[in-house]
Amino acid sequence: MPMQVCMGASMMCTMGMAPSTLVVLPINRVMTDQVPDANIMDYIPLVNIMPFGMCMSPANPMVAAATAAAMGVLTPMPCIPMTVAPWVPGAPTVLLGSMPTLDNTSTLMCMWAGVITFVTPGEFTVMVP
Repeated sequence: MPMQVCMGASMMCTMGMAPSTLVVLPINRVMTDQVPDANIMDYIPLVNIMPFGMCMSPANPMVAAATAAAMGVLTPMPCIPMTVAPWVPGAPTVLLGSMPTLDNTSTLMCMWAGVITFVTPGEFTVMVP
């Protein structure tokens, strides 16, 4: 079941070696448990999308150069996300700041061939017995 995503959501990149956390600026002024909710436009590298540890993608020029220097042995280098287009598909029926809200089934493409997905949506409901 899709869940709305807010600041603190945990993400993983298929080419990254560590999880990262979504950063959402309080521009749209909509909060969930006192943290900002996200929309599909929260994709800016090093503002919304933080590094995923080391990058393993041969499409990344730094990884390609280090791999060539290591005689063809894949050599991961520090991740610097290169996301240039919004998250897809988002939740088109629920708008936040005139854009679709971001749900945990959305994905984001990195120019270095990584696919970024959500591990957790950033909010948890506590059920009291």
